[in-house]
Amino acid sequence: MADQKSKSREEIIKQDVKDLHRLGYAQQLFREMGGFSNFAISFSIISILTGAMILYGYGLRFAGPIINTVGWPVVALFTLTVAASMAELASAYPTAGGLYYWAHRLGGKRWAWVTAWLNMLGQITITAGIDIAASIYIVGMVVRMLGIPADAPVPLFGTANSWGFYLFVMVIIMIPQILINAFGIRLTALLNDFSVYWHIGGVAIIAILLFFFGKTHQPFSFGFTTVTTVNPLDASSAEFPDGTVAPALVVGNLVLHSPLFNLIPGLENLYRAAPFALVFVLAFLQAQWTFTGYDASAHVAEETVMARLNSAWGVFLSVAVSAVVGYVILLALTYSIPDIAATATDDYPVLYIAYSNLSKFFADIIAIIVAGGMWLCGLSSITSMSRMWFAFARDDGMPGSSIIKQIHPKYRTPVNSILITCVIAFLLTVYSAAYYVVTSISTIALYLAYGIPIYLNWRNKRKKEGEYTTPETAPWNLGKWGPFINIIAFIWIGFITILFILPPNELTLWTMVALGIFMVIYWQLGPKHWFEGPKKASEEELRRIEEELEKIIARGDD
Repeated sequence: MADQKSKSREEIIKQDVKDLHRLGYAQQLFREMGGFSNFAISFSIISILTGAMILYGYGLRFAGPIINTVGWPVVALFTLTVAASMAELASAYPTAGGLYYWAHRLGGKRWAWVTAWLNMLGQITITAGIDIAASIYIVGMVVRMLGIPADAPVPLFGTANSWGFYLFVMVIIMIPQILINAFGIRLTALLNDFSVYWHIGGVAIIAILLFFFGKTHQPFSFGFTTVTTVNPLDASSAEFPDGTVAPALVVGNLVLHSPLFNLIPGLENLYRAAPFALVFVLAFLQAQWTFTGYDASAHVAEETVMARLNSAWGVFLSVAVSAVVGYVILLALTYSIPDIAATATDDYPVLYIAYSNLSKFFADIIAIIVAGGMWLCGLSSITSMSRMWFAFARDDGMPGSSIIKQIHPKYRTPVNSILITCVIAFLLTVYSAAYYVVTSISTIALYLAYGIPIYLNWRNKRKKEGEYTTPETAPWNLGKWGPFINIIAFIWIGFITILFILPPNELTLWTMVALGIFMVIYWQLGPKHWFEGPKKASEEELRRIEEELEKIIARGDD
């Protein structure tokens, strides 16, 4: 670190470019982000003002207040083991599309290809989840602020709370996010930095307003109350055309009888009984989906100064800081709940708490703070998603790679990747008209992508074979504790993968099964025969690419 501090910014960037060349890539993206900006992008995607707020009722209706006082820190602690394991790898391999590249270096092209596809799906679905969540919330905020019914009629879309109208608002939200991402990393980084202050300052304002001006102040014991407002069997059921209600698999407007309940004897009785152990872990989705997307710090490594350290700290600190700040706002909200059942079943539980406790003016302030955090979260998610897709396309890993990997000569951003991924994210929300399914898919896909390189690093280190992280290769290093932390990390990932494919998120299970079948068939028919993984170019070729890009930029400036 002392050596780094003595160097000028230009010298540090030259070292970053040299590190990137060693990994086999040219410096095509604009290296502008500092350590804080790198941390900011992951912190903004985690966004405790998005996941913890929009899924607040999900956790509360299953387990009650205890999911916030106990469940949040439990999930945060295990997630930190995943983040620490990933940070070490980010330090060793500071390149865009990090997870995919890590898996290739540690396990070969097949592991890399699987990791990339899981990461691509996770990035798409997390962006879809964030922006559809923002849409749902903003609609609820506006109707409440204007004092009109939630089902107020809307021309062309039916009602304000219809899925079609939510999709329309989602598009409106995404347009400026796309434009800002396309116009350059400087503006994006600036807004990501601002997002940190917005989130932390916003949480402080919300907590102060509820503590000093709120009408409800529950006793300490309230936070450890267990209440199941919605039975998990009811949450997993739907009404069929004949009027009967039964466990169901819902795909858009299509309602099918649940295959899982038919396959597993006794599952229906277990869900009906709703034991605490079941409802408590089902409610983990609220916290675990919030703690996703922090791989963004690795994906923007090629745009980060002193990437070996800053990307690693960005991955780890984004989770650690979010855990603390998120706990503050969850405690503030939980101890301000006026009625558990009414809050848990309200379409907008956070707004219900705010407007039940505060004057309309103060409640409106809270509503706007949360909405702003959600929009900033979506902005950062598009940045991460587009970089990951660009990195995989750069190595010709997917259909349409030649289009997706193009860099805009003036803005030096992957504009095609930004546009294509945003369109796909929107289409995914059309496929699944259930917000919780989108969040479950993104959580599982991302954590499987996180888990593969973590496992490979642990395996290689244990066998002393192939590549693995060491203090020499990874300046940010876990030392002797690394293997133990890695084991906890991939055991936790296995646990939540099983957990989040269970009803009421059964569509997630069959979506992942369908994806797995598609990947096997597609791999056997195509990539198995031609995909080689990251292509390591010669130093001469890398310099040629960079010189040509500089000439294009110079012509554009002229």
